[in-house]
This record gives sequence, C-alpha cells and structure tokens, in this order.
Amino acid sequence: MKRLIRIYKPFTRAGLLEMVAYRVNFIFFLLGEIMKCFVMFFVWKAVFDSSVEPTLHGFTYDNMVVYIFITFLSGYITYSDGSYVVGKEILDGSIAMRMIKPVNFDMCFLFQELGGKILQLLIVFLPITVGVEAYRWIANGVFMMNIPMFFVYFLSLLLAYGINFFFNVIYGFLAFYLKNLWGTDIIKGVIVGFLSGATVPLAFMGAFGEAIGFLPFASLSYTPVMIYMGMYSAGEIIFYMGLQIVWLLVFAVTSRLVLNSAMKRLVVHGG
Repeated sequence: MKRLIRIYKPFTRAGLLEMVAYRVNFIFFLLGEIMKCFVMFFVWKAVFDSSVEPTLHGFTYDNMVVYIFITFLSGYITYSDGSYVVGKEILDGSIAMRMIKPVNFDMCFLFQELGGKILQLLIVFLPITVGVEAYRWIANGVFMMNIPMFFVYFLSLLLAYGINFFFNVIYGFLAFYLKNLWGTDIIKGVIVGFLSGATVPLAFMGAFGEAIGFLPFASLSYTPVMIYMGMYSAGEIIFYMGLQIVWLLVFAVTSRLVLNSAMKRLVVHGG
C-alpha cells in the first residue's frame, strides 16, 4: 500500500493543482449544478403544495428537501469524468504517451481525480452538509445527525465513487470502438441520472423502482442518500452496501478486461 501511494502520489498532487489552476471552470460547474438542484427543489415544492397528503411514498416535504440537497452533494462528490478524459485522449492520440508509462492506466486517472476530490470535500462537501443539518435542526427542533451513521454514509459514498469511476472508465474505453463519445455521453448522463434516483426517488416508482435498486446505478446515489437520511434498516444497509461492493469488484475487473481487449484495436487520431 505504501509503495502504491508513493507511486501515484504525484498524480494526486497534479489533480489538486489542476483543480486550483482551472478554478473558474470549477466554480461555474458548481454553480450550474447548484442551479439544477434548486430547480428540483421548486419542482418538488410544487408537488407537495398541490398534494392533500403530507407524506408521499414515505417522504415528507422536509425529507424531500434533504433528499434533493444530499443527492446533489453525493452526485457531485462521486462524479467522475473518466469517460470524457479517456475518450478525448483516444481521439487526440495522447493516450499513446500514457500507455508507455510504467504505471497502471486506470490508477493514473483514479489518483488524479482523488486530488480534485480533496478540494471538493473541503469547499463543497463540508459547507453543504452543515447547511443541510442546520435545516434539519430548524425543521425538527432537534439535532438530527447520527454521527456513526454519517460515517457509514461516507463509506457508502466512497464505494459509490469507485463504482462510478470504473463505470466511466469502461465507458471511455468504448472510444476505441466508437471513436467519439460526445453524443452518447449526454444520453448516458440522462439515463444514469434517472436510474440512480437522482431525478426521482426510486421509492416513487413502486415495483419498478425496487427492481432498479439491484442495478449498479442505484448504488451511485440512492443507496448512500437513503443511509444518510436514516431510511434504511440495519439489514438493508448491510445488504445494499454489500451490493455496492459486488458492483465495485465487477466494474474494476471488467475495466481491466475491456482495456486489454481495446488495446488490440488501438487507433489514434492526431497526436
């Protein structure tokens, strides 16, 4: 482990410095995500205002407010642009230089992204978590955060990031076959957003939502958010986090197999 950290530490530092260097992009991307979050807030506010029932599929209005912002936060922290980076390097030919380096291909991307995640945790994760807990305290009159459960949520969030990272790397490797992923990447984002419960909670989808819960997409957002909100029992937490571990291993192994297969078809454009 120490050797692994020593080898890839420069990539983590490079990711952190890149985030600082392109801070304007970072800020505008964050503002865009926050705007989408508030759009969802007002949509669900209208839904609850027009409903005669105070609870919809197990969610009160206050539950839904927390769900919206924690879903945004979880999605932001677990976001990975591996598909974009890999696809771009294949398109412009720079992937050839990365291939000749004596390091693991996907680990380079992973540790480089982790550098940026450090900054995101400090600047985005902590302030929004404090804000959400302040809202819960005001709405309920008591301090709602369960510290042990928060650490379970954070562990689930790490698993979600691992799944999302390897999923996007696998998707990026498709550029070996499709050459350009720009259009399909947009479609992928919409589909993943829906199936992960980021658009509509899976509890609102009945039996269909329960079936989706077994897919890897629910592990990206819905599972950690439901853990944070305390809406899973201990047995459900163990089951769904176990499912996260299974999907993480599946995608990690698959990424290696896809890379080995794709390398046989390596054709770069430009460079």
